[in-house]
Amino acid sequence: MTDETHVEWRDWGREAYAEADDRDCPVLLSLSATWCEGCHEMDAITYAEPRIAANVNEGFVPVRVDVDRHPRVRERYNMGGFPTTAFLTPEGELLTGAGYLDVDGMRQVLESVRTMWAEKGRSAGRVPRALDADLPPRGELTDAVESHLAGQIEVKYDEEYAGWGSDAKFPLPRTVEFALKRDRDRALRTLDAVRDHLADDVAGGFFRFAGTRDWGDVAYEKPIDTNAAVIRAFANAYLYTGDAAYIDPATDAMDFLIDDLWTGYGVGGSLGPGLGRAYYAASAADRADLDAPRRDLTVFAGGNALAADALLAVAAYTDDERAREYAERILDGLERDLIDVDSGEVTHYRGGDEAGESDLLDDAARVVSAYTRAAGVLGEGADVARAVADRAIDRLHVDGSFVDGPRSGAGLLDRPFRPLDGNVELATALLDLGALTGEDRYREVARETASSFAGATERLGVQVAGYGSLVGRLLRGTTVVAVGDAPGSDLHRAAWRVADHEKVVAPNAHLDESPAPRPVPAGSAVAIAGDTVSDPAETPEELMTCISETVE
Repeated sequence: MTDETHVEWRDWGREAYAEADDRDCPVLLSLSATWCEGCHEMDAITYAEPRIAANVNEGFVPVRVDVDRHPRVRERYNMGGFPTTAFLTPEGELLTGAGYLDVDGMRQVLESVRTMWAEKGRSAGRVPRALDADLPPRGELTDAVESHLAGQIEVKYDEEYAGWGSDAKFPLPRTVEFALKRDRDRALRTLDAVRDHLADDVAGGFFRFAGTRDWGDVAYEKPIDTNAAVIRAFANAYLYTGDAAYIDPATDAMDFLIDDLWTGYGVGGSLGPGLGRAYYAASAADRADLDAPRRDLTVFAGGNALAADALLAVAAYTDDERAREYAERILDGLERDLIDVDSGEVTHYRGGDEAGESDLLDDAARVVSAYTRAAGVLGEGADVARAVADRAIDRLHVDGSFVDGPRSGAGLLDRPFRPLDGNVELATALLDLGALTGEDRYREVARETASSFAGATERLGVQVAGYGSLVGRLLRGTTVVAVGDAPGSDLHRAAWRVADHEKVVAPNAHLDESPAPRPVPAGSAVAIAGDTVSDPAETPEELMTCISETVE
């Protein structure tokens, strides 16, 4: 990305900060991404201007960071989007920052920072509020948490154009999933808008967001994370409706992932274990002139785990064999290259000879979720989910909630950061794992984590609506369908088609590790809701009746 610039970029690390300390000058931190159109434009226009580049090189230590490879840096210094241009002290404290800057804007900001530095020096730096020493506000888990977020779904909904917000529109797939059980009409109308405005009818997949309230000014980028999460949301909508209008967009986007982001040729392909992270397409008017859209085929643990989770949901609801096959291939690749199944260590990414750091919260959350889903759909994966969950609890669960990664590194990486969305994602995965295995310890960590944020309920908005789902399940319990048969039986398939995307399905429950109080007889299934266990059902029809009676 940087070959068009004249800036002498340093890599992120202690060496760059040591240089800034020796020179007694600020760090210019550029946060960018392969899929970010504005990042490429800023390189080609702003940083390519010789006088700007000379000023940067002479008065600052310029550091370029790929936000996907370094998510902890992204979360500490993001100024609201990418590109981000942040100015830091040699200790990593924030001086000021901005988003995209053209030549004139950059010239003005550089001069402003020079003046600030000359007048105040390092004392002008500050630590972002989210990184201060205070723990999140604890509170009691009550129905008020879920009710508040359900109210936000209604109050913040755009009745004219669908979706949430009055400016840019993002798919917000986890918000949609929360609403599917509590405000289904608004959830489905939002998915309709996502399908109509963010689906790429030319090459497949979903674009990242729309820049205006009416879903216009689309950002033509298609990261794996966005696509995987949206695929799962559409599949869950299909679970409730049976309407092809929701499963067809999911399978179309699934085909995009497999056809455009797959990095290997066959099982164990030589180019990588699974899906690359991002695909960039130019604007609709320019796409026809491109010889080849930009693609980044770096394989990331979290994005691939999320994709496997989504494909397994499609497979469970529809018997789609392609979805099942590629989910299995992704999981095989993760275990080969990115997950140490004995220790539970997850490596963030591998690309060529380069490897990312380990023990990141988002990676752990998505891997536990994917392998718990795999255990429910394929009958295998619970051991990997346990290993990763245990390591995350041991290393990241500090003072009641999860930090986003190791508490060490350059800049402000040694400051603990406790993102609510990451905590919710991992706590939800632990809740699923506990329901699948019958191990209460995972549920207890999930409860403690959720309680750690309950005191801030009134400040929460629709973007973290998944917190409401987590709290609701902790209060009411998770519906578990324990099937005495192996995956693929009629009872197992029927269990996955129960219209509740928050349920957990446990096959092979005739074995001793059944989540039920006693092993389930082969050829039958039981529904479990809290302390209530239904009588064994032997047919799909009987199972549906048992679930309905047990949950009520």
